Parts: sequence; structure tokens; C-alpha cells
Amino acid sequence: MQTFAKPKYFLSIFDNFLYLHRRLELLGRMTDLNAFNQLFTDYQGRFIRFANTYVRDLAVAEDFTMEALMYYWENRHSIKQDSNIPAYILTTIKHKCLNYLQHLQIREQAAGTIKDHAAWELQTRISTLEACDPDELFSAEAMEIVRNTLKAMSERTREIFVMSRYQNKTYKEIASRLHITEKGVEFHISKALKLLRHHLKDYLPVFVYLFL
Repeated sequence: MQTFAKPKYFLSIFDNFLYLHRRLELLGRMTDLNAFNQLFTDYQGRFIRFANTYVRDLAVAEDFTMEALMYYWENRHSIKQDSNIPAYILTTIKHKCLNYLQHLQIREQAAGTIKDHAAWELQTRISTLEACDPDELFSAEAMEIVRNTLKAMSERTREIFVMSRYQNKTYKEIASRLHITEKGVEFHISKALKLLRHHLKDYLPVFVYLFL
């Protein structure tokens, strides 16, 4: 199985993202089961978080993610060589989430159990998801916004954010390593997320996929 050179820790978080993206593309071109298992291990969390943002049901989000990954695996030989693999998988998840929300909307409207605010909120989720273009997750403009926003953060905030979102460390692990409190870690993560959410307001799916 092909090996990958992971970037050093102090490269930018954007470079870490590009590393993951390239790795997924390379893994996606392989045909052995070990490669698929690695793909699943590396990316299932991101795909699940994306789906759960819209369906608000973790079990459903997990099911849709598994089904989308299996669909990709079963159809990998028919996919064009220049296809964007993450976008391909996310598109499948998007359509599954849309079908789920639209059926939920019809069912609740028929039952007359949905309140005005809940109906508006559900329609907003549907409209936002319909407008989502998975290919935009990897657009040059969106990535440039991410790069500049991360550069604007203080070194400590950026360091903690990298450890949390890209090294998958818990708040407790980060606090122990940096000799600060877990509340301190939470403060820096919240600060970073607030900044990214503001600058990515026109790219909400990017924010959800990369950082939540």
C-alpha cells in the first residue's frame, strides 16, 4: 500500500487540509480493501458532522455516511479519473440528507404537528442544503479565506485549534500538553470558530465540513 509523507506540525493548517485532501484522492484511486478502510477511518468523522448538521440525528447521519462511502466503493471503477473524490462522496450524502428532510417535512405537514417556527427552521435547512455545492468546499476562493483567517489568529489560538481539529486531540489532552485549563482550551476554540464562521458566512458548508 502506498505511504504518505505527512506535513510537519508547524506548516499551516491549510497545508494540513490539502494533505488530507490529496491523501483521500490517492486512497480513492486504490482498489484494495485496506485503502478503503483507511479512507473510512480518516474521513468518516467529517462526513458524519456534515450530515448531522442538517438531519440533526446522529444515527441517521452515520447511516448516510456509511451508505455514501459504500456507494463510492462499489462504483469507483466507473468514476472519471479527474473527479473530486470528497465532493463525489459529499454529493451522495447531500442527496440522502435532502430526501430525508423532504420526507420529514411532508410527513409532519400531513400530520399537522409542526409549528410555524419549526416549519421555517426545517425549510431553512432544506434550502441551505439545496444550495450547497460540494465542489465549492474546495474552491480556491474559500480556501484563501480559510488561509487568511487562520493567519490572522494569535499563535496560541491557532496552535490549540490545530491540535483540536487536525490532530484530533481532546480538550483534556491539549490542556495537559500546554499546561492550561480545559476552560482555556474551550475559550481559544470558541474564539477560532467564531472568527472562521464570520469570514466563511457565504460558505457555510465549508465551515461545517472543515471545522465542526
